[in-house]
Amino acid sequence: MEKEKYYISTAIAYTSAKPHIGNTYEVVLADAIARYKRLTGYDVYFQTGTDEHGIKIEEKATAAGQQPQEFVDDIALEIRRIWDIMNTSYDKFIRTTNPVHEEKVAQIFEKLYEQGDIYKGEYTGLYCTPCESFWTESQLVDGKCPDCGREVKPASEEAYFLKISKYSKRLEEYIESHPEFIQPESRKNEIVNNFIKPGLQDLCVSRTSFKWGIPVSFDRKHVIYVWIDALSNYITFLGYDIDGNHSEEFKKYWPADVHLIGKDILRFHTIYWPIILMALDLPMPKQIFGHPWLLSGTDKMSKSRGNIIYADDLVNEFGVDSVRYYLIHEMPFASDGVFTYDLLIERINSDLANVLGNLVNRTISMAHKYFDGVVLAPSDLEALDLNFRNDIISINHKIESKMKDLRVADAIDELLELFRRSNKYIDETTPWSLSKDETKKDRLATVLYNLLEAIRHGAVLLQPFLPETADKIFHQLNTENRYYDSLNNFDGLDIGITLNQPEVLFARIDKAKKLEELGITEK
Repeated sequence: MEKEKYYISTAIAYTSAKPHIGNTYEVVLADAIARYKRLTGYDVYFQTGTDEHGIKIEEKATAAGQQPQEFVDDIALEIRRIWDIMNTSYDKFIRTTNPVHEEKVAQIFEKLYEQGDIYKGEYTGLYCTPCESFWTESQLVDGKCPDCGREVKPASEEAYFLKISKYSKRLEEYIESHPEFIQPESRKNEIVNNFIKPGLQDLCVSRTSFKWGIPVSFDRKHVIYVWIDALSNYITFLGYDIDGNHSEEFKKYWPADVHLIGKDILRFHTIYWPIILMALDLPMPKQIFGHPWLLSGTDKMSKSRGNIIYADDLVNEFGVDSVRYYLIHEMPFASDGVFTYDLLIERINSDLANVLGNLVNRTISMAHKYFDGVVLAPSDLEALDLNFRNDIISINHKIESKMKDLRVADAIDELLELFRRSNKYIDETTPWSLSKDETKKDRLATVLYNLLEAIRHGAVLLQPFLPETADKIFHQLNTENRYYDSLNNFDGLDIGITLNQPEVLFARIDKAKKLEELGITEK
């Protein structure tokens, strides 16, 4: 039977600087979703990568004494290195300086021009260089760029425009008739009420004031602006063909199931991109999910504030799965999350060391102490055990429901509940008391089997979120039964196998000492 397909993408990281932990959150979130879909039987295509053109890169390369290509090569390598450090399982890492992409973008631009969806005009407005955006006076906030808060400058230049106005009504109708298209719903309301209903202006899609971009094929003094260049990555790297001779990969995976993006670029993905697709007569992505920001304390991370934290630095200090856990668990569905070292250490100690690590360690230690690590058949079941087994099996369905709605933080909460429930079961059954009574040997073997099998269930479900930790648990359990289908029953751990020795999954951290070591003062 052919697997159902699932195409998930992240926004592509801009190669102007090394990505901070807030940028990294998105690729870890996408990875958890992609891994979960693979685990549950989908044929997944997960695409991420880098956006490498524009005036900002031209300027930064000049300041660094490099050619733009050399500059973006270095940054793209750094971005990919960090994505790999975070153990993300992308299927394709794309770069917009790829010659095939550049050729296809030029063809898309030409096609839209030839069919009358792009026209030549002149742009006059207030320009923000860091955001590469023109603004009208009324869109400014306190006279500054509404996106980044920096100064804007008056600018005027010849440009090509995309006829956004032509498709505005059709887009509004599409959004209203597809309530799942923009998520969370608060983001949908923001796009419709703040941007579409007041009236959309045609979009400037070429520039003449810089050279670092894809040239317009029929007017070489223009370069194609970021919106058509960067947004097209979702189809060009799949094998989209302007004449309809698409690759098998494109036919299989398009439309995307979800574009995962930051809420700050929602407008581009829910207005400009759908209109480009309409003009190309292509199906819409099924969903655009605008995730919240990860704040550093109470502020957005930025170099100017000096509050940037990098993922690789955190991994060096705390380990990859601790950082993955924090990023996935601490980000609410629709509101901003907060990063502090204080909170990170608290989460490691309470959730990972106390709840998860302690459960695995003491269960496997008891199995070695009482039965030399041999897994014995459960033969003395009580009502308490059946309730426990039902609770464990039901958690799988709760996680499935949360993941369906991309409520990943809620899903990992449910998973933590599995480990909490198992710790409670230890308190209910008191294996150490049973071990003192020779007549309770079968009862003790049953309790330990239930605990070990519950831990195996937990490890199966942990694979999308903390893959390294899941591997370590499977190793300690000495089992290869990592399959999702095995969660419908409670007999997945083979009788007669010998467990490996217990190992500490997460060590408790002395918070005061660690913060002092990192040079951080507690507030």
